[in-house]
Amino acid sequence: MNSPAPDWHAAARALRIDGRAFIAGARVAAMDGASFDCRSPIDGRSLTQVARCGAADVDAAVASARRAFDDGRWSRRSPAARKKTLLRFAEGIVAAQDELALLETLDMGKPIQQSLAVDVASTARCIAWYAEAVDKIYDEVAPAPHTALALITREAMGVIGAIVPWNYPMIMAAWKLGPALAAGNSVVLKPSEKSPLTALRLAEIAIAAGLPEGVFNVVPGYGDEAGEALALHMDVDAIGFTGSTRVGRRMLEYAGRSNLKRVYNELGGKSAFIVFPDFRDIDRAARTVAGSMFFNQGESCNAPSRVFVHESVADAFLAVVAAEAPKYAPGDPLSGTAETGAIVDETQLRTVLGYIDAGHGEGATLRTGGRRVRVETGGFFVEPTVFEGVTNRMKIAREEIFGPVMSVIPFETENEAIAMANDSSYGLQASVWSHDINRAHRVARALKAGTVHVNQYDEDDITVPFGGVKQSGNGRDKSLHAFDKVTELKTTWIRIDGE
Repeated sequence: MNSPAPDWHAAARALRIDGRAFIAGARVAAMDGASFDCRSPIDGRSLTQVARCGAADVDAAVASARRAFDDGRWSRRSPAARKKTLLRFAEGIVAAQDELALLETLDMGKPIQQSLAVDVASTARCIAWYAEAVDKIYDEVAPAPHTALALITREAMGVIGAIVPWNYPMIMAAWKLGPALAAGNSVVLKPSEKSPLTALRLAEIAIAAGLPEGVFNVVPGYGDEAGEALALHMDVDAIGFTGSTRVGRRMLEYAGRSNLKRVYNELGGKSAFIVFPDFRDIDRAARTVAGSMFFNQGESCNAPSRVFVHESVADAFLAVVAAEAPKYAPGDPLSGTAETGAIVDETQLRTVLGYIDAGHGEGATLRTGGRRVRVETGGFFVEPTVFEGVTNRMKIAREEIFGPVMSVIPFETENEAIAMANDSSYGLQASVWSHDINRAHRVARALKAGTVHVNQYDEDDITVPFGGVKQSGNGRDKSLHAFDKVTELKTTWIRIDGE
């Protein structure tokens, strides 16, 4: 017998949220007492007051992380011991899944069933995967002369600063935390001020699982205060940043102004989705792009927002996309049935609506959507929006919107499609739809992107790297390659004397 679905509205009313920072194993207010109001984009309600951390709080968090690293309470534990603790951390995430999902939905507006099935589940899987991986990674012995032994070892860096965005707060935090903690580092996490709540709970769950105090600290606050202080800190060894290209540039500047810390940026995207006329199921391609584009309210850096369709199948393709779009009309995120939810805040709502206005102004044709809806709720909701008649030079085709806005661009030849797809400052992901195996390989090789999908767009797993090229950033999250960002290679030469 199935248990009844939770009453998420009642659960939300009963939820008590602690917005204080997490430093040295305890919840603390900002040193100067500053805080900011955390409001839900669903209806504008005030959720809690969140500590507005500044440079002094970041200093305290980094000092706590450095002490924990230097005294070896975590860094000198064996990989097998770290594994056990991190597996308990993952189990704790699963045990708290309803609370974490509710915090995520209230904080950034996504549907509750997606917070449960995607965000919480992926976060737990990520932590568990890196836990399982860390005691299965071997160091190297170089092919040195017989009079020497050359060892190549991978060592934890020290204190890792992690700055994550608001669209997938838990998942992005886990992508940074998993490899960093598994390798033996300490971490200071700065979540987005738009969605800080789950990061703070994750820290409590980690400590309850046995992670020593000081190893994982969370400093909520604004980017130009807490984020800048963390990136400029002289005792932070590396910064893992996920966010906009504009702020990613600042991360590199801050490294140059401070201690030349390593900076790994995972930045924006304007991903190309290319449909050739030889693909035999145009309806499936159209359904896939609609689902991928409008998932999470279009607030995904890898959303396929530039859709290149061969002119011979463009009408049929657009008809299906237009029919699919209303299925992703935003609803009540706490209902358990809504496919999409609210835009994260009013500032982002205005940004999305501004791009829709720009599409009209540049001469694109609105096929469907384009309006703010559910205004009476007090929340921030936008219809799935599809523009046709777009050219690759229009603003809506050039700039990352981070909202449910799709641009459909026709093409005539394969070379034209490749040229337009690559004519972007971004290079995060792309997709090729063709049943010609030669064309699929040819185009996939020609596209400048960190990931190229062929005849699908939804495949993803912790075992494969995620990241881009060009102004979509450097370095890779996920997979074993993520350890490269949080460890240093050391070579040790040993002289072997003869008898």
